[in-house]
Amino acid sequence: MDESVKCLIVGSGPAGYTAGIYASRAGLAPVLIEGMTPGGQLTITTDVENFPGYPTGKSGPDIMLDIREQALRLGTDIRTGMVTEVDFSHRPFRCVVDDTHVILADSVIVATGAVARWLGLESEKTYRGFGVSACATCDGNFFRGRDVAVVGGGDTALEEATYLAKLCRKVYLVHRRDEFRASKAMQKRVFDTPNIEVVWNSIPTEIVGEKKGFVKAVTGLTVSNKVTGESTTLPIDGVFVAIGHQPVTDLFKGQLELDEQGYIRTRPDSTATNVEGVFAAGDVQDPHFRQAITAAASGCKAALEAERFLVSQQ
Repeated sequence: MDESVKCLIVGSGPAGYTAGIYASRAGLAPVLIEGMTPGGQLTITTDVENFPGYPTGKSGPDIMLDIREQALRLGTDIRTGMVTEVDFSHRPFRCVVDDTHVILADSVIVATGAVARWLGLESEKTYRGFGVSACATCDGNFFRGRDVAVVGGGDTALEEATYLAKLCRKVYLVHRRDEFRASKAMQKRVFDTPNIEVVWNSIPTEIVGEKKGFVKAVTGLTVSNKVTGESTTLPIDGVFVAIGHQPVTDLFKGQLELDEQGYIRTRPDSTATNVEGVFAAGDVQDPHFRQAITAAASGCKAALEAERFLVSQQ
């Protein structure tokens, strides 16, 4: 039997859980489907120093547990599962969870976030999980006392490099340009860390490794210098890819208006999408800031706008 709800939140993380907090306080009895990564990208982050309310900092997973618990306490119906199909052509909006359960929602808040981009190398696929990772905080401990490489030049890459520098003997930071796009504070932290070596103007071309039956191990990263054309193999045991994120919007293609990168377009100073009654919050609609606090703020805005929309329909 189909289930009817006033407000359905698709995805968790700072945006989804905060939307749940505000929607609950507005009496919308929201249902939240957590998706593939309950808690979102913050759950793969170490110490967070810039989220308000934690003066001495706190781990990303702990912060997300706190926000989730707050949403639960206020009445958000948080459920494990995946929204696998949506129909936004008319209200109530039809959303299918885990290919079986149909929810008819008067309003929907999309907070599916974004996931890591990969290099696209065939060797990357070969050694993914065997020395190739997109999460230093998840897998860094496996490389304690060894040499690794981080690929990227933004805040995420520099944060991963400084984190790994505490565990590893040496960290190569491979960047395709001759300057970083990361914040000045993060750059200073990298330059002040003696066991980080920056490899400028270089593009990874091959992940080198050994395969013995089902056992695989990374032994190097081959990079090509864009200026000299010289190819060099860095002797490392692990590669951490930190080159940006891909918004999780495949589900909404043909349903919502997306930009060239796949992010959901929202109206200026609003979380409203091109479909009346459907709102987008967090990294799924934010290609610029991608911060936990801005995601939480947009989750608040989405819930408030959903409430106002539903009142206008009465």
